[in-house]
Amino acid sequence: MTRSFRWVVLFFMFSTSQTVADSPLRFANVDVFIDSVEPLAAWQLEFSASAGVMQVVGVESGDSKAFDGAPYYDREAVAQGRADHIVVADFSLEDESELPSGRILVTTLHLMLSGDDVPGFDTRLIVATSYQGKRLDAEISIEISDGREQ
Repeated sequence: MTRSFRWVVLFFMFSTSQTVADSPLRFANVDVFIDSVEPLAAWQLEFSASAGVMQVVGVESGDSKAFDGAPYYDREAVAQGRADHIVVADFSLEDESELPSGRILVTTLHLMLSGDDVPGFDTRLIVATSYQGKRLDAEISIEISDGREQ
């Protein structure tokens, strides 16, 4: 190990050890649902902590074939550990008959939580649109990995 690399490792250990020791870490998954009577073609949401400290460490797609692959979000912020809140969005170019409606799992967020506080989350639906780009009257809800719904 080079001398400069050792100093970087030691600096990192000392600068983070107190924070980690004082703040127990745990992980949670949050399923995010959009409920729409009409077929959903595009959506955007914002997610943040209202209590406790959280960091988004991963984002995956929901369960609809119309929204294939991971949704859009700031991958660099998540990779660098800077995602203490996140905006997530997706759209589909499928035919209207192929778009989902009802209660739709649109994404699962993987979180690292720290501190002793019970986490609370703010989830805001920015927009949900139809095949024609018309704003839908939709609701958003979440289920945390232990099954609690907010």
